[in-house]
Amino acid sequence: MVLFVINLLIAVWLVGRDRRDIAVTWAWLMVLTFLPLIGLLLYIFFGRKLTQDQIFVIRQEQKQIMEDFKARQQALVDQKNEDVRGKVTEREQLLSRLLGSLDGAVLTQANQVEVFTDGEAKFNQLIEDINHATDHVHVEYYTFASDHLGRRLLQALEEAARRGVEVRVLYDLGGSRGTNYKFFEYLERLGGQAQAFISASKARFTTPRLNYHLHRKLVIIDGNVGYIGGFNVGDQYVGEDPKFGYWRDTHFRVTGSAPTMMQIRFMMDWNTTCRRTKKERLDFDDEILQKQLSMLADYEAHTKGVPMQIVSSGPDNDQYAIRRGYQNIISQARNYVYIQTPYLIPEDSILEALIIAAKAGVDVRIMIPSMPDHPFVYRATEAFARYLTMNDVKVYKYDHGFLHAKTMVSGNNIAAVGSANLDYRSAKLNFEVNAFTYDAELAQQLKETFEQDLQQATLLTPSYFANQSKWLKFKQSCCRLLAPIL
Repeated sequence: MVLFVINLLIAVWLVGRDRRDIAVTWAWLMVLTFLPLIGLLLYIFFGRKLTQDQIFVIRQEQKQIMEDFKARQQALVDQKNEDVRGKVTEREQLLSRLLGSLDGAVLTQANQVEVFTDGEAKFNQLIEDINHATDHVHVEYYTFASDHLGRRLLQALEEAARRGVEVRVLYDLGGSRGTNYKFFEYLERLGGQAQAFISASKARFTTPRLNYHLHRKLVIIDGNVGYIGGFNVGDQYVGEDPKFGYWRDTHFRVTGSAPTMMQIRFMMDWNTTCRRTKKERLDFDDEILQKQLSMLADYEAHTKGVPMQIVSSGPDNDQYAIRRGYQNIISQARNYVYIQTPYLIPEDSILEALIIAAKAGVDVRIMIPSMPDHPFVYRATEAFARYLTMNDVKVYKYDHGFLHAKTMVSGNNIAAVGSANLDYRSAKLNFEVNAFTYDAELAQQLKETFEQDLQQATLLTPSYFANQSKWLKFKQSCCRLLAPIL
């Protein structure tokens, strides 16, 4: 009993000293209390928050890069935005203003978007674009595996570096298990650079805070071609892992103005990491700044296209821009909201928004995978799916392989595609980036893609869950209790 009380006091002290959500606090207290030693190890590696010093450094990097560029960029697009404001709905204006306020996301107008839902097609096009790069290729992925696809992409990057193209690769150590600095040695000998996000050079574990991941997926080529979405680099993402079979994801290839904002995002993440690795920073000097602004001005002046905001969120910022953007889309929906997410573990605000919309007669449909890639996460997803099904939300499981897409589409022309899932981790723990778009044709394409996926999906009903075993329901309930820390 004495040991139990001591353990409880230590747990309260460890969890209580950081400001965090009450649900997260109770979840960690439960783990630390009932799993004394194991729980402590889990907390040390996964539960501790980023230090204020780390957050300050990340914010300072963002401030130094963003302020001057965004001020000049905003001046370029303001006039065009004024021209289109009278043509967009109040709902679109509300969302774009919200995202601008939360993340400083500039609304760019001149973008051409190609949608990829198949990994082989996406990476074929990406490698072709890299093969035609003349100035730079900047790559940022949560997973950059050292398997067949990883080596294939790396070879294209090495060929680009050999041609004199500036190549930089940023990856997450936790998401790229089995990949380390040695994998990129030849690329660096050719003049390219690679580093793991906020980790020291040549180290596998540099901090016990393993719960914060670079979950973004970005590639920027020559400043005017950008990739953003859900695909990572690995054989499973092109359907070559028998465990998952066909991999269903969604990714954008964007040409035009928005890649400039992707470029800014990459620069901030790269420079933040350089503080540890001592690698060469990316500084936006006047020459580079003017080149980007000139490119942006040319697109904005002469090209019509998809209005788009590149929106970021992460544990360094308490504005939760992507999560609040999702919440705005759901709460403002009048006809339908279609959502695809591999992990359905929404925070209470999103959960209530979904139920309120469904109860108000909005056609709310959510599609999740039919198989787990993380067992605890999937059981929690099933628990939330059961609860939403009981509250008039239509939840489907995708039966044709593994669904990894992170998409939301609603109304005539509002959509979001990116790296952020509908779960606690994407809302508060991971560094994420999404494209929010305002275009009728693109929204219709994503809506039709969702409806096509319905042909290979099963609607989950109350009877479906009622027929599950008591043991499975017990596991779902237990995992739901741990939802804030999964």
